Amino acid sequence: EGIRTGVIKHADHTFEIDHKGKDSYELRKAGARQRLIGSDKRWALMVEMNEGEKSDLDNMIEHLDKRSLDLILVEGFKPEQIPKIEIIRPALGKPPLYPDDPDIIAIATDAELPDKTSLPILDLNSPEDVSEFIIRHVMHDDHSRVAGNSKN
Repeated sequence: EGIRTGVIKHADHTFEIDHKGKDSYELRKAGARQRLIGSDKRWALMVEMNEGEKSDLDNMIEHLDKRSLDLILVEGFKPEQIPKIEIIRPALGKPPLYPDDPDIIAIATDAELPDKTSLPILDLNSPEDVSEFIIRHVMHDDHSRVAGNSKN
């Protein structure tokens, strides 16, 4: 569709991009707090957080070049007050969030929901349906926000 998209994914666990023996790993172990690795095709910035410091969504959004993006998709960050599409897989047995979270604008699922809802239901197995919903209801409405901007 020509939409320039950025993605922010929240990890609940410690994750590693550096691997033992690589320069970036050795530089981190030597005390480098930020490492930018780049080539002609892409670049990545790795930043070490202080012990106990948490990086919130607004902080992460600030690191993106919003001038080159039309849309930022966010995975995780459930407590944030942003438009959300809840993914529900009833087979996993987890309770849904939509009855209690007013920021949920649609549900993507792979099965029948146990409770009725007035929210749009999207086929989780059809990425085309989900992307069409995002384009229609998020890109063309003023539901979203990005750290001070009216659209994200």
